[in-house]
Parts: sequence; structure tokens; C-alpha cells
Amino acid sequence: MALTILVVNGPNLNMLGTRETDVYGHATLDELIAGVAAHAESRGAVLRHVQSNVEGDLVAAIQTAAADGEGAADGEGAADGVVLNAGALTHYSIALRDAIAAVDVPVVETHLSNVYAREDFRHTSAIAGVCAGVVAGFGATSYLLAVDALIDLLGG
Repeated sequence: MALTILVVNGPNLNMLGTRETDVYGHATLDELIAGVAAHAESRGAVLRHVQSNVEGDLVAAIQTAAADGEGAADGEGAADGVVLNAGALTHYSIALRDAIAAVDVPVVETHLSNVYAREDFRHTSAIAGVCAGVVAGFGATSYLLAVDALIDLLGG
């Protein structure tokens, strides 16, 4: 059975392609996800994607990823691992941190930009301590590396 990887994107990532293109590039979120899905498929995994500007939706997606039939119809929404770009919520969302800590599903924090080369407030992650790892600064390749890390971690 193929591994299922859930990619969760937080606030403002729906604006990729038009938002701060000098930092995030010109690719849209749909283009980014299409490339990540193709990469995951080439590794024998299935990719699902959630994007929301609402913190609670991201918490629910992470909780549902851990569902093995509970909380989701026939395991719908369940995933073997999560790639999470929480956007600005990375830096202050205790709710996301608690959701990640509460589930038995590995999560890889990822960012398109090198957050450590940007504003000081971006240097602190509230979620990194409960994630399996962090990949940042490689543009769209950050997502591919995060998918590869999850698949390797899961023994796929």
C-alpha cells in the first residue's frame, strides 16, 4: 500500500506567484503542489494537500492526518506523514505545536525561504521542537526534500 503524505500550507501561501515574488518566486501554489505531487508519485507515495488561512483548519488537518478511521470516515484524511509550511503561524502558534505533539504522525516543517536569513521574528519556530525535522531555504525544492525525508523516515 502506498504511503500517503499530507502537505499542509498555512496563511498567505495561497498568494504564491503574486506575493513577494523576490522572496517566494513566481510559481503559484497549484504549480508548486503539482510538482510536489509528481515527485511523491515518483517515490511511490500519494500526496494530498490542504491550504487554509485559518489556524483551526490547520490544527484539524493535522489531527485528521492521525485518524485511522476515528474522526474521519473510513480513514478519510488519514496520512502517514505531514509536510507543514505553517507560514507566519510557525512563529507563534502553540495550538499547532500542541496538535503536532498530540499525534503519532511524523511532521516535517518546511519553508520556501531561509527564515534564518530574514527578519529576527522569523528565527524562532514554535513547532520545530515537535517536528521530525526542518527544511528551509531551497524554494520549491524544500518541499521535495521534506517529502523525501518523510518517505525515508517511514521506511518507504
